[in-house]
Amino acid sequence: MLIQEQVLLAPLTTLGVGGPARYLCEAESEDDIREAVVFAREQGLPLFVMGGGSNLVVADRGFPGLVLKIALRGIHQHKNASWQVRFEVAAGEDWDSFVGHTVDACCAGLECMSGIPGTVGGTPVQNVGAYGQEVSQTIMEVRAVHLPSLESVTFNNQDCRFAYRSSRFNTDDRGEYVITAACFTLAANGKATVRYADLQTYFASGSTEPTLANVRQAVREIRRRKAMLLASGDEDARSAGSFFKNPVVAQEEYADLAAWAAAQGLRLPSYPAGGGYRKLSAAWLVEQAGFAKGYVKGNAGISRRHALAIVNRGGATAAEIIALKNEIQEHVREVFGIELLPEPVFVGFG
Repeated sequence: MLIQEQVLLAPLTTLGVGGPARYLCEAESEDDIREAVVFAREQGLPLFVMGGGSNLVVADRGFPGLVLKIALRGIHQHKNASWQVRFEVAAGEDWDSFVGHTVDACCAGLECMSGIPGTVGGTPVQNVGAYGQEVSQTIMEVRAVHLPSLESVTFNNQDCRFAYRSSRFNTDDRGEYVITAACFTLAANGKATVRYADLQTYFASGSTEPTLANVRQAVREIRRRKAMLLASGDEDARSAGSFFKNPVVAQEEYADLAAWAAAQGLRLPSYPAGGGYRKLSAAWLVEQAGFAKGYVKGNAGISRRHALAIVNRGGATAAEIIALKNEIQEHVREVFGIELLPEPVFVGFG
């Protein structure tokens, strides 16, 4: 396995900021992962596991240890039953390409998550979701290497402890496992999911039920309009995706906020979150706190098409990205009393 030195990380991320890794290697197998971990231990180096680089903010000084880039490949599918198909997918496979593969196979369950950048291995960590679907709804198993013991382990869906944008892998067991594969169970010849308002609006004028391919195309188009689909030359797409999570609040807090908004002549967007909780729109909170689409702060800014995307306008530093993040959080806290939590992973800031 080739271990490179002083590799600049910015070009490996969708945000395009950050300094070099002291060492970087690509793992094409579980044995490669074990070899890299042993190397880091022998050298006394911190270890960071990297997928597609779509959800990262790397510090300007870089990372002083070993960056392990996951490059395991392979997709295997077979029928579980007459109406189920199981897909076993290596962690390094491109997520959107895999979703396209399932749609081509007429299997429902992932079509609304088309266009999301990154790799398959990153999706269970955050319980990635979009437009009415989450990976926790279809993941059957997750395979991983346990870093302390270097043993391979398999988790079923319940073991993963999925919740909104979280799992055991980014909460209780953060840094303990490297995901190497995920298994999804999808519905053969199933119906497309069209629950989300944007999709319902997109298909409102249609007279026929949208197919899986129709929904995939629509989601990618909606994401493109919001600059949430990676496109060369589009500075509004040079981001880490949605920078803040939609906050979940108790019903009582929601009622107070909704009353305040109504007094201002505004409607507070919200969605049921179960257990008496409501999920608020982080984008709405950001804009109402004074940060319009297109807001600029140095070489960083907010996308002109999506209020939740902090973008690199060209030549931005990680420090500029963090300064804008802090400013947004502070104003939302002052106006609404809500702490916006960031979605990206921050590397090299400790």
